[in-house]
Amino acid sequence: MSKKQIALGVFLMGTGHHMASWRHAEVPSDGFEDFNYFREIAQIAENGKLDMIFLSDGLSFNHLSHPAELVRLDPLTLLPALAAVTSKIGLAATASTTYNEPFHIARKFASLDQISKGRSAWNVVTSYYEHEASNFSKKKHLAHELRYERASEFVDVVKGLWDSWEDEALIRDKESGIYFNPEKLHSLNHEGKHFFVKGPLNASRSSQGQPVIVQAGSSEAGTTLAAQTADVIFTAQQTLEDAQNFYKKVKKKVIESGREPDEVKIMPGVSPFIGKTEDEAREKYEQLQDLIVPEIGLDFLSDYLGGIDLSEYSLDDQLPEVIPETNGNQSRRELIIELARRENLTIRELYKRIAGARGHWTIFGTPEQIADQLESWIVSEAADGFNLMFQYLPGSLAEFVEQVIPILQQRGVFREEYSKDTLRGHLGLSIPTSRYTTLKTK
Repeated sequence: MSKKQIALGVFLMGTGHHMASWRHAEVPSDGFEDFNYFREIAQIAENGKLDMIFLSDGLSFNHLSHPAELVRLDPLTLLPALAAVTSKIGLAATASTTYNEPFHIARKFASLDQISKGRSAWNVVTSYYEHEASNFSKKKHLAHELRYERASEFVDVVKGLWDSWEDEALIRDKESGIYFNPEKLHSLNHEGKHFFVKGPLNASRSSQGQPVIVQAGSSEAGTTLAAQTADVIFTAQQTLEDAQNFYKKVKKKVIESGREPDEVKIMPGVSPFIGKTEDEAREKYEQLQDLIVPEIGLDFLSDYLGGIDLSEYSLDDQLPEVIPETNGNQSRRELIIELARRENLTIRELYKRIAGARGHWTIFGTPEQIADQLESWIVSEAADGFNLMFQYLPGSLAEFVEQVIPILQQRGVFREEYSKDTLRGHLGLSIPTSRYTTLKTK
């Protein structure tokens, strides 16, 4: 019996996830806007046979934001360029349903899918930074529940537009002069609460049918939307027990949505530190921790807690007993508060804990120990794979590819070569059937 395969993505965030990564001696401090830097990272990841690279995005910042948020390349500008210098690895970009329109998103990702020959993915977010509203002529950020209500309709419209052209609709017969079969071209004619979209889309289906849908919300609204629409769920889980509970809950929701559990891959974020010994791995971590500017660390924590003002407290105090509710990121806020309470962390200790992985699982050890920890979550039904969050790039990614990937390959839980050409193929996901083809066969 073959072993379950581990899906692995690389979550790219500037020069690394750690807020002080740009200060690391091995890191190019201007990598945030350097295409050659991203090309090197993408090619290292592809040489490691990883499933995809994953780009986050945000539409606002302040002067104390994570450096990767101060200046950053637009994902849907960067990824088509990376598609030209790679041939197999998947390309996932983040785009907000709150500050975009469905037709634009459908067209952009369908175009990336064609350019990359079936390797694109859309990470669906609803925007939890409240200040984004002011950059889009809005005085107030949409309420959390309303954002997810809009997102649900938004995704449905995008998927409908992606079905505009049935397979084999484009005949392109030069002799007869017939370019397409009009019976296989469809207008969506969507009329809903938030959108009125006629269609059709001026982009056809790719070799993987539709771009892969990634969803990163772990709130009730987020997991419900993901269970109904997503192919991949990116989540933050701190412990094996929490990850198992999340995995079980979401797979149950997937089944209740009328889908098979294997149709959705759950990929928690994980930040690995690799050393010849576990102590050496932890030393690498502490070297980065020592580079944190306290004011930036404190602001970073405040932002994740919904903008609470922590300046009146000592850094050696614990979090206040009462933390106001927020209209921002619900699930991550709860995870960070729970972490602080569970481990009795001071404010200083807490911002240091989230400075790199932002509440995601951080692991330390030799290459064998890292492989053990990853595999343990897979066999314990806590994950289908992982979104790897390297603290400084490209060095820590190269270490993982050179030292951990061969161990996973030897154990038979990760591919030695790509056997498929599309991202859906890498992830073991089926090609979605066009809604119009389905209607004809009923």
